[in-house]
Amino acid sequence: MSDHQLRTRTPAGPAPGPRAPGSRAAVALRAAAPALAVYAAARALGLLVFRAAASAAGKDPLGPLSGRWDSVWYQRIAENGYGFTVTLPDGSVHADLAFFPLLPALERGLSEVTPLTLGGAGLLVAWTAGLVAAWGIFAVGAHLYGRRTGVVLAALWGVYPTAFVQSMAYTETLFTALAAWALYAVLKGRWIVAGALTVLAGLTRPTAAALIAALAITAAVTLVREYRAGDSGGDGGGGDGIGPVLRRNARMIAGVALAPLGWLAYVVFVAVREGSPFAYFDVQAQWGNNIDGGRALAAFIVGLPWPAALGLCAALGLLGWLVVLCVRQRQPLPVLVYALTIVVISLIGAGYFGSRPRLMMPAFPLLLPPAVALLRLRTTGRTAAALAVLACASAGYGAWTLLGAGPP
Repeated sequence: MSDHQLRTRTPAGPAPGPRAPGSRAAVALRAAAPALAVYAAARALGLLVFRAAASAAGKDPLGPLSGRWDSVWYQRIAENGYGFTVTLPDGSVHADLAFFPLLPALERGLSEVTPLTLGGAGLLVAWTAGLVAAWGIFAVGAHLYGRRTGVVLAALWGVYPTAFVQSMAYTETLFTALAAWALYAVLKGRWIVAGALTVLAGLTRPTAAALIAALAITAAVTLVREYRAGDSGGDGGGGDGIGPVLRRNARMIAGVALAPLGWLAYVVFVAVREGSPFAYFDVQAQWGNNIDGGRALAAFIVGLPWPAALGLCAALGLLGWLVVLCVRQRQPLPVLVYALTIVVISLIGAGYFGSRPRLMMPAFPLLLPPAVALLRLRTTGRTAAALAVLACASAGYGAWTLLGAGPP
């Protein structure tokens, strides 16, 4: 304690007790308020631009947000449960078992206790989860690099090129909210909380595998380091041994064991329902979502006109450079493993190429290097101006995409 603290501390009276959980949450929310405000402003701009574009085109501004593409599948599950399939002209069968159950369950629950339709309930879940995700992203950024970085990080996630999906009745915001807070829990050493949030993430999207991997690899590295440190230290008696190391990390081990249960539960559900242990993977393959090691991506690039192919290769190069910057930034292991696994999963699948930027959107740690770089600008005004330009570009791109024919 410094001399100043000794002089100013009042000796009389009891020391203040620990804050109540509600008080801690209120303090954390006040700290995150700027990040939430900037994120909400970016998403509001996107909705306003899209509404204006839809009105000019004579189209319903809510239809693409809650009544097209994957949103329809989720709402059908919410209304009728699983069991719907579509046979396409090429003979492939698309079953609704490809979609995970947490979002439809929330849509159904909200529609039963409120006047909202299933589509309205989906939008409420997505928009609320977007704010919770921005809060979690801010918390991770602030924990690692300071509060200002957390604010800019949340803002960048809100102006991501495909951020318009955050305003749709899709699972991206819900999954990112669970993932961000799970990573924050790991960074704070709250492994049981991290495991429980990962269970919910595993009921939301298959990319929960990235979060499961982040927890498992971090725990394995921690155990190995502690065992080696104990084995090489002390008086030459062999250290603590594996038993004490495991006991010291019992909560970490429990959190890791808990983490995959949500994803596994759904895979087992599909297996039992379809009578095949690999039914879930068969369903995904029918949708074209099987893992092919990147062959589909390579074939897609080769089939493009050369200017478009060069542009796509440049975009992939930028993605690779962001990955390099994340490694050079020495991001904590769970954060780095999560982001890199999301990227790998998004690139090695055989699915529709246009969805890949959306699939990578939960990998918010990729935005940490740009967030830190933006804060190096000489004035806050320049940082705000850069974010404003990105927000306008994202809003325009979102409006153009939503009014198009293809899915995001």
